[in-house]
Amino acid sequence: MTNWQERISVDPQVCHGRACIRGTRVMVSVVLDNLAAGVPREEILRSYPSLRPEDIEASLSYAAELARERSVPLPFEVAA
Repeated sequence: MTNWQERISVDPQVCHGRACIRGTRVMVSVVLDNLAAGVPREEILRSYPSLRPEDIEASLSYAAELARERSVPLPFEVAA
């Protein structure tokens, strides 16, 4: 997905300003948490009927954008 901004929005009045799928109260983090837990996309779509397959793709694209722009401190790996 090249333009995730069309499907994801941030509104201080919705979900405490967290990134959500536009027009819903489904937070992007919920979609990503489900994917990370191995929940199949079809099950996510059944659990959140307001979502479309494009919303899942947009969530992944959004996460990729964040990963390019930010880093999370990780412990150094020690060679064995």
